[in-house]
Amino acid sequence: MQITPSGGRTWILRTSVGNKRREIGLGGFPDVTLAQARERAREVKDKIRQGIDPVEERKAARAALVASQRRGMTFATATDKYLAAKLDAFKNAKHRQQWQNTLTTYAMPDLGPMLVDDITVQDVLRVLEPIWRDKTETASRLRGRVESVLSWATVAGHRTGDNPARWKGNLKELLPAAAKVAKQANQPAVQIDDAPRWFTALRQREGMGARALEFAALTACRSQEVRGATWDEINMQAALWIIPAARMKMDREHRVPLTSEAVALLEVLQRHYGNPLVFPAPRGGELSDMTLSATMKRLHKADVEAGGAGFVDRVSKRPAVPHGLRSTFRDWVAERTTYPGDMAEVALAHKVGNAVEASYRRGDMVEKRRSMMADWCGHLISVFRTTPEDT
Repeated sequence: MQITPSGGRTWILRTSVGNKRREIGLGGFPDVTLAQARERAREVKDKIRQGIDPVEERKAARAALVASQRRGMTFATATDKYLAAKLDAFKNAKHRQQWQNTLTTYAMPDLGPMLVDDITVQDVLRVLEPIWRDKTETASRLRGRVESVLSWATVAGHRTGDNPARWKGNLKELLPAAAKVAKQANQPAVQIDDAPRWFTALRQREGMGARALEFAALTACRSQEVRGATWDEINMQAALWIIPAARMKMDREHRVPLTSEAVALLEVLQRHYGNPLVFPAPRGGELSDMTLSATMKRLHKADVEAGGAGFVDRVSKRPAVPHGLRSTFRDWVAERTTYPGDMAEVALAHKVGNAVEASYRRGDMVEKRRSMMADWCGHLISVFRTTPEDT
């Protein structure tokens, strides 16, 4: 036993290794008992007889551990480095923030502290499965983003082997296809015949959330596109709203013809000095998606309390949500008009046709869509106009 100046006590084995005299530590007392120290001494002597220097072996093991730790990179660090390397690939700061927020919210609690080389398929599944059915689109994007980070980590030398977030031949065998799950969870929509009653009730409500929802209904645009709308995107004289590609889901500029009702709505809105947003929140920032959702819920609740049936989806019987208004518009075009389906898809900023067809179709039928949007507005206010003969 060796007693240090501070009073610590450790077991030491003094022995020869080759032609060198060694003092080999066996552990501290009382954590290591005399019997355990003797057993460790026997193991060390066995290694010496086999030609192994226990001291050099420990040094090599320690060096390998330090090197491994330096090479090792956590998923959180890999995400930061990936984003820094790919900064130019993001259209704007908002896109980058959305990309990072998805990982921060859903992946970091489990994967963040893990070394990228230790992440397995089971780890990725643990992140995806809780939201795969209820938040399918978010989960699908999350999977792709995790795959991108791990792919970068592999190329950068921080992990080896297959990418555990890969879809084909991997997660595809363990999770249902996102497209099939999404079909089972369509957003509840206001029924076509209920739309005028719903729109009338909406117009009677005050508040920026109600006006944003009204504008979304008149334009058949997504909530995020309406909430992020700025005055410089809107040409009041031409009655045209041009949404830049950076704010569009398909990364393409989208032109929206504005009806006279939509223009009238914009004309009465108060513009806030120094704030470019058309529908700002009370504190000046962008309205939250929950603001529009809350307005929809209040409309449904008020109608039920007044003795009505509320505003529920025809199939699921669930209360309608803002995104479902786009489905109402699409169903109206298909069932109540003779407007081409492709025109409705363009209005919804959906991809039309395959890549070859898209390369030849450069126009967006914006002037023809004016008539369609005017008739849609007419349906909402119960004054349906005659569909043009050239449709």
